[in-house]
This record gives sequence, structure tokens and C-alpha cells, in this order.
Amino acid sequence: MTTLAPTIYNRALPRVSERLRDITLVLLGSWLIALFAQVEIPLPFSPVPITGQTFAVLLVGALLGSKRGAAAILAYIVQGAAGLPFFAGGASGFGILTGATAGYLAGFIAAAYVVGLLAERGMERSFKTSIAPFLTGTLIIYAFGVAWLGVVVGGLGKAVELGLLPFVIGDAVKLVAAAVALPSAWKMVR
Repeated sequence: MTTLAPTIYNRALPRVSERLRDITLVLLGSWLIALFAQVEIPLPFSPVPITGQTFAVLLVGALLGSKRGAAAILAYIVQGAAGLPFFAGGASGFGILTGATAGYLAGFIAAAYVVGLLAERGMERSFKTSIAPFLTGTLIIYAFGVAWLGVVVGGLGKAVELGLLPFVIGDAVKLVAAAVALPSAWKMVR
């Protein structure tokens, strides 16, 4: 596996069992997403806020790989649904899983898995190649999120207006930031 987190973790704690290491990485990934979810800018015209979650989801998928990345998203969702203030702006509870942003949460799982798969093939190692996994992950999040939002708001056109168009520029910035951050981290590890 070519993801960054196990490399750092193995150097720091070489005697920790693989299972404990995986659980620790999954929990740390879920907490990173929860931390970035607190960076929230509500939009008065949309039920979907601008958050740092997508940036964290892309990084977690690339850092932890497909299985651990998806598991970290699931752990994040379970902890938030169980009542921890993990969702955007400190929200929590099961109701979030049926609300306007539920599709984005589901998309986070798929995006982390796919970004992780691409990272396992070394695509996150340079800026040029890391754009592809992060763009793919962002498109997956949009596909799930906008599709579900269309159900909630009564139409795909309205969902695109409320849940896609206002986010394209910010998500492009997050995508580029992730594409810069991860290859830079690899260079530091080497």
C-alpha cells in the first residue's frame, strides 16, 4: 500500500499491532473530518453549508487508502449520528442522515474509497497525478449529494442550483489544496 499514514505511523509506533493501528488510523481520520466539519459557512439560500469536510474526506481517503478511508467516514457518520457534535457546525443526531445533506455524507464514503484506491496506485504522489483522484472524489460527492438533495427539494434543477453551483469554486480550491498538501507531505516523509 502506498498511502502516507501507515508509513508515518509505522515509524512512530513500530510495535503496535496491525489491528490496533488500523482502528487508531480510522478514528483519527474520523476526528479529522469532524474537526474540518466545524469550519462552516451557512448559505442563506441553501440547506447545504460550505464546510471543510470535503477537503478532509479527500485527504483521509488518500492518506488511509480505500478500506480504512471508507471506514473512517463510516466511523465519522456513526459518531455524529450517535450524538457527538461531529457534523457541520457541531450538529449531531440521526436526523442529519435523512436531511438535506445526507447524500453528501453517503458520497463521502464512496469518494474516500475511490480516492483511496487511486492513492494505493500512487496517484497522490505528485501534484499532476493527484488532481485526478481528488477531482474524481469531488464529483462522486456531488453525484450523491445533489441526487439526494433533489429528492429533498423537489427536483434536480433546484438541487443543482442549491447544492452544486454555489460550491464549485470553493471545492476547486479545496481540491487544489489537497493536491498540493499530500505530495508535499510525501516529500517531507522521504
